[in-house]
Amino acid sequence: MTEFTRRTMVKGGTAFAAAAALTGPALLDWAKAWAQAAPWKAEKGAKINLMRWRRFVPAEDEAFLKMIAAFKAATGVEVIVTNESFEDIQPKASVVANTGQGLDMVWGLYSLPHLFPAKCMDMTDVANYLGKKYGGWTASAEMYGKSGNKWIGIPVATTGGLMNYRISSMEKAGFKEFPKDTAAFLELCKALKKNNTPAGFALGHASGDANTWLHWALWAHGGNLVDKNDKVVINSPETVKALEYVKALYETFIPGTASWNDSSNNKIFVAGDLHLTSNGISIYVAAQKDNKPVADDMNHAYMPVGPVGKPTELHLAFPILTFNFTKAPQACKALSAFMLEAENFNPWIAAAQGYLSHFLNDYDKNPVWTADPKRTPYRDVSKRTLTPGGQGSLGEKAAAAIADFVVFDMFANYATGREDAKGAIAVAERQAKRIYR
Repeated sequence: MTEFTRRTMVKGGTAFAAAAALTGPALLDWAKAWAQAAPWKAEKGAKINLMRWRRFVPAEDEAFLKMIAAFKAATGVEVIVTNESFEDIQPKASVVANTGQGLDMVWGLYSLPHLFPAKCMDMTDVANYLGKKYGGWTASAEMYGKSGNKWIGIPVATTGGLMNYRISSMEKAGFKEFPKDTAAFLELCKALKKNNTPAGFALGHASGDANTWLHWALWAHGGNLVDKNDKVVINSPETVKALEYVKALYETFIPGTASWNDSSNNKIFVAGDLHLTSNGISIYVAAQKDNKPVADDMNHAYMPVGPVGKPTELHLAFPILTFNFTKAPQACKALSAFMLEAENFNPWIAAAQGYLSHFLNDYDKNPVWTADPKRTPYRDVSKRTLTPGGQGSLGEKAAAAIADFVVFDMFANYATGREDAKGAIAVAERQAKRIYR
């Protein structure tokens, strides 16, 4: 691989200060030097159609578009970006994978590349380049990015699904610090309801919020959709305990959570009517702008540990894939690497204000994680997260199970009274066995 000079690629700790300074002409000069030295040379007249999830932090989107503009100016590659909701990314990407036309790249959720690994371009050279340069990938990055020994996607970032809570409401409920175990957490939620300062977690088809906290609840009680051999094991006493726990939580929630999407709790929390939820840091970012008293009175905590005795968190990963039928494979590889270079990635995650966390270890050093202690818990989410595969493998089947809301529907059906525990589990078991047959 080509090594950049100190003038074109600042290394080590000074990269963080330099990255923050690279704006306007300086960013363009660096981008041009990068394009000349990069191992991937864009095809003449290349054009990339890229679909990404719709942003929750406007400053992140602005920084992303500046990065895209710099890439275009440096390489001549036109990049057309379309934004879609979390819920629409997977079905639209699946249509493209089946038809072989319409998009070159998708920046999506969870294990999206594993839904159609045969349609994903081999990105091993890009992943190896970035891993070698930036301190290696976290373990979860390798699970999200690789199919066998081949990288089928590049794990760009993750959003932590952590506890967002009002400090004064927690203290009024009788807790000096946020509960570290599930039993105490349930008691907190009961006390919050009693004080008319309720909690609320998404129980609608919210691809991010609902999937993350409900998988946490299942795993925290020892339940699993499949075992290490991908055998369906959802029908278990541990799953029943998890269902009962979630139903007890649901009874303390603010009304309406059964119809929430991924933006519902953000709006209600910032408005001051919700006092505890599971979310990325986007609530805090929005509150700092739109309701400063709420921002000053809130903080973040890791998900409580359940009876299994260890963390069981699932956070929202954002891998980017390139379809192998693209007409601009080298341009797509160049863009994937360009996005994660320090001169781009450091100011980008700084602009995201903690909403995007990294999978490359060197980015632990970014000052965004320590400048405001309320952001610090989000720094390590890619090191703490499990994957949608749970105990099993992360492949097409696990990707299909989370895309089809198998675990989510089981909890929602029981908590809202549509099914008893036996019926809710039976539905999930049938769905899972169809997927894992």
